Amino acid sequence: MEKEPIIEVRHMVKNFGPTRALRDVDVSFYRGEIRGLIGENGSGKSTITSIVAGMQKPTSGEMFYKGEPWNPASMVDAQLHGISMVLQEANTIPNCTVAENIFAGRFNEFAKMNSFLSMKKVNKAAQEILDSFGLSHIKATDSINKYGFEDRKLIEIVRCVSDETEVFVVDETTTALSLEGRQLLYKLIHKLKDNGKSVIFISHDMDEILEQCTDLTVLRDGEIIGHLNREEMDAPGAEKKIRFMMVGREIGDAYYREDYDSSHLPEVALKLDHISFGPIKDFSLELHKGEIIGFGGLSGCGMHEIGRAAFGLEKLSEGKVVREGKEIKSCLDAIESGIGYISKNRDTEALILEGSIGENIVLPSVNALSKGTFVSPKAEKKLADGEIDNFRIKCYSGKQWVNTLSGGNKQKVSFSKWTAKKSDVLIMDCPTRGVDIGVKQFMYHVIAEMKQQGKSIILISEELGELIGMADKILIMKDFEVTHEFMRDPKLSETDIIEYMI
Repeated sequence: MEKEPIIEVRHMVKNFGPTRALRDVDVSFYRGEIRGLIGENGSGKSTITSIVAGMQKPTSGEMFYKGEPWNPASMVDAQLHGISMVLQEANTIPNCTVAENIFAGRFNEFAKMNSFLSMKKVNKAAQEILDSFGLSHIKATDSINKYGFEDRKLIEIVRCVSDETEVFVVDETTTALSLEGRQLLYKLIHKLKDNGKSVIFISHDMDEILEQCTDLTVLRDGEIIGHLNREEMDAPGAEKKIRFMMVGREIGDAYYREDYDSSHLPEVALKLDHISFGPIKDFSLELHKGEIIGFGGLSGCGMHEIGRAAFGLEKLSEGKVVREGKEIKSCLDAIESGIGYISKNRDTEALILEGSIGENIVLPSVNALSKGTFVSPKAEKKLADGEIDNFRIKCYSGKQWVNTLSGGNKQKVSFSKWTAKKSDVLIMDCPTRGVDIGVKQFMYHVIAEMKQQGKSIILISEELGELIGMADKILIMKDFEVTHEFMRDPKLSETDIIEYMI
């Protein structure tokens, strides 16, 4: 007897202006499965799930949930009916407590006679949930602002999953998590599967998809290309087959630099001179022209803070950041001196989501484009259009809003604003987080070209393969200090590095 789907999507179409994100999509999701969705950025993965989870409305088409028509009013409405979604980007409410974030939209559960809200009960219930997830280090009464990106993502997961959860959507969430956080999530989704729930798992990590999912659906350009069951996913050559389905062409295995030349020019492009701030003490670094220095480590090791300090975003208690003899005291100093910064927290720090692609690209270059107080719209458009072409950003024009783009195209905008500015020093914090294999390959090519042009790069990454593949020198951090240094070497492996991280 054929299984009944818990969710059924029929003839789904979604348009963003002239851009068609979904084209007559039919797909079903079942109980007791972890269904992977994979495809290039802009293929429609997140669009499907965001409509199912009440985040946005379709242009046309219909959905059925447990056999009944499904048209959720909002994400809160969907969650109350058992469909929860945790997003790739931060989705917590700032300036509220952890408990208030966990139970946002559900406070009536703790109200007496529909009037008096017992925050004591809210806090107690929130802490019990955190403890049950193994997150006792997070306190329900703390402000959410106290916690870093990974802990906030774990809080979102806690908020999404309850006994009433029937469908759990994971949208590129693991890119924000450390190894420990990923293991917690994997354990959770397999428990949901074993309990007869449905998990929809979106990821660009092919190894992760093949290891964790029971079934796989491949999308390309807003259409379903095909489905694979577990047996087909285990078959020889499955990874190559999936890649071909995703992009419609063969993709070589060489993503990273193929050279092992770690030489650079003698000139120092950026110097961190005995800097101290917060838990970072007496840290020094010299970045040369034409050099890529990689930083690796576990969550909370301090590498992200070093990147922020190098861009003038941290207030130093001692030492200084120097660029060509000039001290960098702010991000404005950094930008004017030719330093660019690609933040890990793309949607909150790197981009103006409710601005156009063109506006985001030209923002750092406004002073260079201006004549007195006048900025030529023609010059702005020319600069933006050039970068859109160079980075192959999928859009109908530079006037399209950034918040309508896929994660990979957003990241291309993050890159292009600094190439438009002609920045000679680039600080890249997890630059390929949440992008597909095709975009990664493209970005690695851009980074390698930058090195050849004599540009200087600090590459901060939670992917050891990326560091090994791209950096001239890798600095591994633990507890806010460097524990080991590795030079570029064809024999260097992840195993060599891991012992210095934990």
